[in-house]
Amino acid sequence: MSNLDREASVSVCGGRGFVVAEPVRELLSPRHVKLGESTEVRRLLPNLGRRMVGAWAFVDHYGPDDIADEPGMQVPPHPHMGLQTVSWLHEGEVLHRDSTGSLQTIRPGELGLMTSGRAISHSEESPKSHARYLHGAQLWVALPDGHRHTDPHFEHHATLPTVTAPGLTATLLLGTLDGATSPGTTYSPVVGADLALTRGADVRVPLDPDFEYAVLSMSGDAEVDGVRVLPGSMLYLGCGRTELPLRADSDAGLMLLGGEPFEEELVMWWNFIGRSQEDIAQARADWMNGSRFGEVKGYDGSPLAAPELPPVPLKPRGRVR
Repeated sequence: MSNLDREASVSVCGGRGFVVAEPVRELLSPRHVKLGESTEVRRLLPNLGRRMVGAWAFVDHYGPDDIADEPGMQVPPHPHMGLQTVSWLHEGEVLHRDSTGSLQTIRPGELGLMTSGRAISHSEESPKSHARYLHGAQLWVALPDGHRHTDPHFEHHATLPTVTAPGLTATLLLGTLDGATSPGTTYSPVVGADLALTRGADVRVPLDPDFEYAVLSMSGDAEVDGVRVLPGSMLYLGCGRTELPLRADSDAGLMLLGGEPFEEELVMWWNFIGRSQEDIAQARADWMNGSRFGEVKGYDGSPLAAPELPPVPLKPRGRVR
C-alpha cells in the first residue's frame, strides 16, 4: 500500500537512543488518511513521538468498510525501496500486481509479503467482483543495510502456522512465537502475529524480553496488559517483557508486532526508506523518469506521481520526533 499524501512528510527513525528498555503502556492514536477515492485508513506508524517498533516502520489499519456498491481499494502503481510490505486481511480481497510480474489475489488469513529491495513498483485494488466488506492492515518492515539492495520479490503464503490456547488463536505472519515459525522471509529479528480472542478469553502470550512490542486493535473489546485498546488504536509496550496478559469482553482481533530495536537510523519519505537525502532524491528521480522501478502491467490507470521533495534537508535523527 502506498503513502498517498501529496505533501509527504519526512520520518526520521531508527537507532536505539529512544527505545524504551522497560515495559510501558503508551497508547497511540491514529491519523486519518485518504487512500485513493474510497478508502480511508488509520495510520498508527509513523506516529507523533513513536516512529518504529523493532523494524516495523509503517502501520495502516482500514475498515471494516461496506464496499458493496463501491470500487473499494484502488491504489495505482507506485514505487517502494528499502522495505517489505505486509498485506493482511480480516475481510475482503486485494488484487496485487507488481513489476516482477506477480499477480495474486490476497484473501483473509493469507500473507502477502513484498520485498522491495533496491526497487519495485506495485498496485493494489479490490477485484471487480468483491465481497461486501473490506477490513485489514498494511504494514512495512524496514530492511537493514546489508539487505536493502536485494532483488525484489513477492511471496504469497495461503497457509500459516498457528498457536492456540483457551480463548486464543495466534496466526504467525512473520517470525517466531511460542515455537511456531512463519514461512515468510525476514531480514532482521521481528515477529508479527494475528491474535483472535473469543469472548471471555483471559490469556498470557509469551514474549522475548529483548524485543520491543506493540499491539494494534483490529476489532472487538479487549484489554492489553490492563489497558483497554479500541479498534484502530495501538498500544506501545516497550521492552523487557516475558509475557503479555490479554483479556476480551467480546470476540476481538489484535495484531502483535515486535522485534529487536532497529539500530540503524533511517530516512523515510513517501514510499521510500533510505539512509540519506541522496538516496531519497535519486529514488524519486528514477521513479519520475521511468527507470529502475519497472512497470506494473495490467492495471487500468496511470501510475502515481511522486510529491515534491520538501525544501529542508532530509536527515536521519532517531526514532522519535
